[in-house]
Amino acid sequence: MRHHEIDANFYIENVYSVFAHLTPEDREQIKEHCTWHRYRKGDIIFKEGDKPAGLVILVSGKIKLFKEGVGGREQIVRMSRPSSMIGYRALFAEENYISSVQAIEESIICVVDKATLYRIMRSNIDMTFAILKAVASELGFSTNRTVTLTQKHIRGRLAESLVFLKETYGYEDDGATLKVYLSREDLANLSNMTTSNAIRTLSSFASEDIIHLDGRRIKILDFNKLERISELG
Repeated sequence: MRHHEIDANFYIENVYSVFAHLTPEDREQIKEHCTWHRYRKGDIIFKEGDKPAGLVILVSGKIKLFKEGVGGREQIVRMSRPSSMIGYRALFAEENYISSVQAIEESIICVVDKATLYRIMRSNIDMTFAILKAVASELGFSTNRTVTLTQKHIRGRLAESLVFLKETYGYEDDGATLKVYLSREDLANLSNMTTSNAIRTLSSFASEDIIHLDGRRIKILDFNKLERISELG
């Protein structure tokens, strides 16, 4: 539990966390009323149709939210970094999850008890507004992604996904390699295209010296050009 307690302190005291506005007493309540889970790469955290048990927080690692479409093909609708809330829409709407979540690397989550969360939200207006701000921000992201995936051409969609991955996870220490390693299939599912189209478009970007490919490692050589392709669609 010691490692989990360290993770709890890191998350709850993180300035980017919605819990950054908690009083010391409420902080202890959150720690006492959350359950901790560790997932290996590839593990399912929850499935579409499951009932939320509480507010799911990604403490460490990386995850993808996806829905299964026609023929069982996945559509990745969101990817999250540490300190993100996951599946909160279903919790607050009192509905079952409408997407599934899978760890794409070893990850730790905590599930905050619903009754404890609601009690604190009623008494701590700053935390409630922080949650509302996070919800509104992700709603805007989802709206923009809907336009991207339906109106942009293949090059624009893949470029937008690479820009999104850079903005979400950042770079490795070299200041150019994306700090997330996705399979070509996942990258295709994030960009609403077939895997073969994703492979061809990545190769095209590489031949234009926009990126450099090394297995799943993608190094951005010309971020400005990548942004232009994304904006032009």
